[in-house]
Amino acid sequence: MTLKKNILSLTAGLFVSIALLAQAQLPGMDKSPLDVCYYPLRYPNLKVQETVKEPPVARVLYSRPKKEGRPVFGGLVEYGKLWRLGANEATEIEFYRPVTIGGKKIPKGRYTLYAIVQEKDWTFIINRETDVWGTFKYDAAKDLVRVDAPVEQLNEPVEFLAMTFEKSDSGIDLVVAWEQTKVALPIAL
Repeated sequence: MTLKKNILSLTAGLFVSIALLAQAQLPGMDKSPLDVCYYPLRYPNLKVQETVKEPPVARVLYSRPKKEGRPVFGGLVEYGKLWRLGANEATEIEFYRPVTIGGKKIPKGRYTLYAIVQEKDWTFIINRETDVWGTFKYDAAKDLVRVDAPVEQLNEPVEFLAMTFEKSDSGIDLVVAWEQTKVALPIAL
């Protein structure tokens, strides 16, 4: 009887283990991994190192699609159409204090950042709706501001969509670069 109980217990344990392993499947690496950029640059690292010289102003969360030999602007990202400014979830920008964009005061908070891409300029859109996938739930009535910014051509191609903040005379610029294109959204502090 003890042998039967041991075999039964082992069999039950095996089935439970297989069931748990089947449920514990972790997702693979996304083709367009999520990234984050802060101003001041590397803010979390500076905070840990206790070398922060100024409080955080902004943070952007975005997915970084890869060019992979595809034509990006005018191809993958169609001219004149709303773009989530990345892949997967729409790009989000968070301001840790009030800022001014395009002459309009933007309150401290978290927003979605979209763009309408043209060959010579882009229209950046700050929208109140957050936690959205792509552009499927875009509602222009929730736009806070739209700002046009000129396109600059880069000498070297950028394989993965990249964003960073740069200090400017009036505050900071959110710089977006991909393929051989660079565009900056001015943010006054």
